[in-house]
Amino acid sequence: MTSIAQRILIADDEPLARQRIQRLLDALPDYTVCGEAVDGNDTLRKVAELEPDILLLDIRMPGMDGMAAAEQLSQLNNPPAVIFCTAYDHHAIKAFEVRAVAYLLKPVRREALTDALARAGKVNRVQLQALTQSADAGTEQLAVRTYRGTELIDLADVRYCEADQKYVTLHHSRGETVCDYTLKELEQAYPGQLLRIHRHTLVGVRFIQALRRNTDGQNQLILNDSSTSLLVSRRHASHVRQWLQEHQPSP
Repeated sequence: MTSIAQRILIADDEPLARQRIQRLLDALPDYTVCGEAVDGNDTLRKVAELEPDILLLDIRMPGMDGMAAAEQLSQLNNPPAVIFCTAYDHHAIKAFEVRAVAYLLKPVRREALTDALARAGKVNRVQLQALTQSADAGTEQLAVRTYRGTELIDLADVRYCEADQKYVTLHHSRGETVCDYTLKELEQAYPGQLLRIHRHTLVGVRFIQALRRNTDGQNQLILNDSSTSLLVSRRHASHVRQWLQEHQPSP
């Protein structure tokens, strides 16, 4: 069965930048460029006219810039998945406010683009609409700088955060992402969403199922995917029990 190619709109005011993205996309079989735009206003017009699945969007453009265009697109019921391609890394925090799928730094590398497109393809229009609604309801996102650029992760999708020496790994619904946040920074920033269970571990509270003691007498926190259990330290066990009593319904 032949898959339908994802339609991509390239928005950048620099012809050479558009050409380079076009060459990268030409080497990928599952994507087709349906058009180009040269500024924010042109981007909005082309999105309405061409209905692309994915928008590769520069930020600094004359007139309406890419961020302003993305803000307008984020209000649509069926927006395209937005991937920012920019020479500047200081817009990443703003990017998650408009629900961008990825944030790539120029010159865009083929591996980074391929990965971002794959993630964008997994978010269909119905899911994007749900993301928009959840964001309006207060869903928060983390902007995580990785070797691929800046990745945006819904905090509600983070199952647990695990520290290993200098780095913290976020285990979330799309896989794992290593970040340069510390556990202390995450715990202080999101006290209602992340619960400390060990000096090396925070857990997303919406994934907590039960606290059990194993055959060695150690406390294990069971997550609601039924396949993950995490060690709870003695120091934090009473706090975890208290949290369960306050937030879990009585049997």
